[in-house]
Amino acid sequence: MTEPARPAWNRTILHVDLDAFFAAVEQRDHPELRGKPVIVGGGGPHDRGVVSTASYEARAFGVHSAMSLREAGRRCPSGIFVPVDGAKYQAASKAVMAVLRRFTPLVEPISIDEAFLDVTGSRILFGDGEAIGRRIKDEVRSSVELTISVGVATTKLVAKIASDLRKPDGLVVVEPGDEATFLAPLEISRLWGVGEKSATALREYGVRTIGDLAVLPDDLLIRRFGKHGASLALRARGMDDDPVGDRDAAKSIGHEHTFDVDTSDRDVIERTLLGMSEGVAGRLRDSGVRASTITVKIRDTTFRTITRQRTLPEPTDLTDPIFRTALELARPEVRGLRIRLLGVTASGLGEREQMSLFAADDPRRRKVTEAADAVRHRFGERAITRARLVGSRLPAPFERDPMTPVDPRSLDVAEADDERSSRANDPDLDPEIEPIE
Repeated sequence: MTEPARPAWNRTILHVDLDAFFAAVEQRDHPELRGKPVIVGGGGPHDRGVVSTASYEARAFGVHSAMSLREAGRRCPSGIFVPVDGAKYQAASKAVMAVLRRFTPLVEPISIDEAFLDVTGSRILFGDGEAIGRRIKDEVRSSVELTISVGVATTKLVAKIASDLRKPDGLVVVEPGDEATFLAPLEISRLWGVGEKSATALREYGVRTIGDLAVLPDDLLIRRFGKHGASLALRARGMDDDPVGDRDAAKSIGHEHTFDVDTSDRDVIERTLLGMSEGVAGRLRDSGVRASTITVKIRDTTFRTITRQRTLPEPTDLTDPIFRTALELARPEVRGLRIRLLGVTASGLGEREQMSLFAADDPRRRKVTEAADAVRHRFGERAITRARLVGSRLPAPFERDPMTPVDPRSLDVAEADDERSSRANDPDLDPEIEPIE
C-alpha cells in the first residue's frame, strides 16, 4: 500500500540501480568472463534480436541495451554473446530486494534491476541517507556479489537522476534544498517526460539544460505541452511529491518473441503462441492472480503492428483458455503474412481467491497443473513441458519486462500529446487495440 506523501524536505529517498545487471550476473557466475566485453541477448552477432544488457567493457565499444545484436557484433567484434537466463536474473533480483527490505519496508521495485526506497523512518536506526546507501552497497556486494549505484535525495526524481551520474558502483547525495542547483547544469534529456520530441520543441525556446527549463514561464510550458507543461516546470525545479509505494501488483503479465527469421509457418506460429501462453499462465499462478482479458500482438515483415484483445467468460490462470483465446485472435490476422514478432499478454488481474466464485476449474486439471509447477520450481522451467513444445527455443519469460520505463512520467510528453491529438482529429484511425467480443 502506498504511504501518504511526507513533506519533500523531510524525506530521504534512495534510488538503487544494479550496474549492467544481466552481464554482471554472468560475470559473477563465470569468472572467465570478468573484464571482458559481455553482451547478453537472444542470440549471437549474426542473429536477429536485441541486446538486453552489455557489460561496461562492451559499452566502451558503443554497445547498449536495445541495440540490434548484429550492430553490437559490428561494433564489438571481440564481444562474448551470452543467452538471456531469466530465471537466474530473477533469483539475483529477489536476493537484492531482500537486502533492501532489511533497511525499510517502503521499497518500490521499478524493474528487475532497480528500486526506490523511502528510508526516512530508518534514519534513527541506520544513520542518514548517505550512511544507509553505503551500508546497502556493502551488503549487496558481500551477499549477492554484485555492485549497485545509489542516488540519495528528498525526491524520487532527483534520486533517480543522481544514481545514474557515477555508474558503476557510484553513490551521489543531493542535500535537501540543493535539488534545483543539482539539476540545473544537466542535459534536458535527463528529466522525466522529456524525450526526443519534447527536447526538439524545447530547443525552440533555447532550452538545453534542466536549468534552462526551470526559468521558463509556467504559462508558456502549459500552452505548448498542455497540463504536462506544469509538471515539467515542477520537475525542472526538483519538486516531486510522489511517494514510494508498492508497484509489485502489475497491471498485466505478458511475453513477446521475435523470430530469428520471419515466418508464415502455421505450426511455428501456433507453437509460439502456446509457449508464450504457458509462460504467461505460469506467472499468473506464481503471482496468485487470474486474468480476465487476453491480448495478442502481431508484427509482420513490414513492421506493421496490430493488437487484438478479448475479455474471457471467466478469469483464468490456466494455459488452455489463454492459448485458445490467443489463437482465435491471431489466426485471422496472420493469414497470408510473414510474421516477425508475436506477443501474448494477460490483463484485468484479480486475486485468485477473490475470483474463485466465478471460475469453475476442473479439479483434476488443476492438480496436474500444480504438480507440473512444483517440478518446474524445483528443477527449473525446462524440466517439464508439453510435447508440442519439445525442441522450441522460446526464451524464459521475465517476471517483469526490464525495458519498462522507470515511471510513467518518463514517457515523452510531446509524443503523448501528439498521439492523443492525432487520434482525436482522425475519426478513421483505428485504435491499436481493438476489442473483439
